[in-house]
Amino acid sequence: MTKAPTQSDSAASELSKDEQSAEAPVSHKVSRFGAGVHWLIAALACTWISWCTAIGPLMRADIGLVAFGWGNAVRFVITFAITFGIVWALVSYGKHKMHRRAYTRLTTNSSPSSLHSWLSRFRLTSVGQRLARISSAIGRVAVRCTDRWWKIFLIFIVGWLWVPLTLLSAYGADVNSQAREFSWAWNQWTGLQQPYIGFFSFVPMDIYPTAHYLWPHNPVYLTDQHNIVLTVLYGAATAISRYFTGSNDAGLVTLSALQWLFSAFVCSATANRFFNLPWLHDTSRTHDFSHPERPQMMKPLDFLRPSRGMGAPGARLVSRGTSRFWIVIFYLCCPLVLFSAISLTKSPLFAFAFVWWFGCLYELFMTYRKTGAVHTRPKTVAALVLSSVVMLISAKYGWYIIVIQVVCSLIADRKRWKIYVLALLLPVILIHGGTQYLINSGKIIGGDPIESRGVQIQMIARVAKMDPTSIPQSAREKLAPIFNLDQMAAAYNRQDADPVKSSGIQSKKVSYKWRTVTQADMKQFNAAWLEIVKANPRIAMDAFFAECYGYFDVFDPPYVTMSYYINNGYVQDSSTWIKDWNHNWRDHVVHIANTWSKIPVLGWLVHGNTYVVATLLIGAAELVLRRWRALSWHLPLLVLMGVMVLAPANNFARHMLPLVFCLGFLILEFWRDSRRPAKAV
Repeated sequence: MTKAPTQSDSAASELSKDEQSAEAPVSHKVSRFGAGVHWLIAALACTWISWCTAIGPLMRADIGLVAFGWGNAVRFVITFAITFGIVWALVSYGKHKMHRRAYTRLTTNSSPSSLHSWLSRFRLTSVGQRLARISSAIGRVAVRCTDRWWKIFLIFIVGWLWVPLTLLSAYGADVNSQAREFSWAWNQWTGLQQPYIGFFSFVPMDIYPTAHYLWPHNPVYLTDQHNIVLTVLYGAATAISRYFTGSNDAGLVTLSALQWLFSAFVCSATANRFFNLPWLHDTSRTHDFSHPERPQMMKPLDFLRPSRGMGAPGARLVSRGTSRFWIVIFYLCCPLVLFSAISLTKSPLFAFAFVWWFGCLYELFMTYRKTGAVHTRPKTVAALVLSSVVMLISAKYGWYIIVIQVVCSLIADRKRWKIYVLALLLPVILIHGGTQYLINSGKIIGGDPIESRGVQIQMIARVAKMDPTSIPQSAREKLAPIFNLDQMAAAYNRQDADPVKSSGIQSKKVSYKWRTVTQADMKQFNAAWLEIVKANPRIAMDAFFAECYGYFDVFDPPYVTMSYYINNGYVQDSSTWIKDWNHNWRDHVVHIANTWSKIPVLGWLVHGNTYVVATLLIGAAELVLRRWRALSWHLPLLVLMGVMVLAPANNFARHMLPLVFCLGFLILEFWRDSRRPAKAV
């Protein structure tokens, strides 16, 4: 029997309605304020890209911001309009506006000139039928060839086979330095007496260089300059090669072949996670994570035929296997990928490990549930551990990225905190902590802190070159024990801080006084830098932008491309027998890659900054769409952009490789998020 409402109940109901009506405007205002903040941040990202693009001609001419004029302002406005328009389009697409509009246009037959009528008529023509058959075949073949990880692995192995067979190996000065370090350390371990600290001796640690105040009192020849684990691995391989063959070449070729296999494996494993999503067979999931490419949805790819559901032609084109096709084609044809597969420098190895790591995080993102048990495949946890380990041993900044990801993951997915602690935090503690222990105990030499001061060094060097009289005397006195200002000015290169840091061979200019500088002297560096920046802020800003603008200006050609590692002097001239293996072919391959790079617009496909800009715009759209959980595992991509800005060189291709390798998967994931319910994103 239902109880009749009393007067007090009616009053309470009225009060509740009044409270709700009072809270509704407040909640709406807060929501609008939050949306405004998100759009503001997105606009700032577009502003940064536009600014870097606008000042690009000035930086390339080495003129500086003083020449900024109307032409640069117009360039800024046009770039901002384009980038902000892209963000707006992505946000509209993410909110299904484009889907609904396309569906309306395709299903409305009221006007004989509508898109639906035109497509229907065109589909009946011979050209339309031929295109439909071709697109259908592409979709079926792409899906059947990529529906298992081992098939993708075979595609990469076969497609990349020509690289190690004809090019053998690719490397630069870093590997030679690592081999030299290990060789000197091995000589010490076997009892050979060698020079150590001195003004007339020149040992491997002086090449980077590493300040002598960092060296232990007892002779030590291994450093953490290029990560100690890689130094030992590469050094041991080359030492064994010298023992059996008399040169480093066999060891370098073996290392490149192993990295080539690793690259093919991790790319196929990540592609399998994005393409096939095997965990979606779990019917107990809370959210609808229906995969747009599941077999039951695999119909012939006829992009000219109106869809019964979400009818955007682009969406159907992607959903029937074309996304797989283009991602695989990218990995098979892009020189950035092909050359990186055999390049023995830390950045490519880190980038491929990052791709593996990125795919594991995607699986964790897709299997998230708000309630109930959360199932995570054991092999995914193992893959996350191994990828984290390789990231940590290949790049020293890897531990920053992993720690930030741990914090984001614990906030976004607290139920699986044990996985994040085990697979992410524990490797950081063991590897990074172990390395610090070896440094503190005097077993190895730590990297010189000057390596992280590239931006500051460039600012000082440019002021010393352009306007040395503006440097205050107090700043000169503080810098005197650390740098030779005259040599800084002579060594200054607007795109690279290494010459100012005295990195290079023995005949280099001594700008950085690494032999005599002390830890107490270094404490004065920041104060001196700040005085110089205050005295001449314009030239200091010129130095800052000149060192980082190229990462965000798609018109800026790369300062150092990945093709450099294929046919530089170390490979073509200084090697023992690698230089005689297809010597001219290596030059020809590099010529083709460089020619492609110089083609207007099409050359952007092989420029890393194109992928950086695209990643930043997608991240801005995700922020506006409030896809917080997606952003929680995309944040490392933004952190990597910060690493680029602080890197010692401008528009260095190898620093952008992680974003290059992940962009295709990022686009695919953004599209899928746009098709899923908002609460599941």
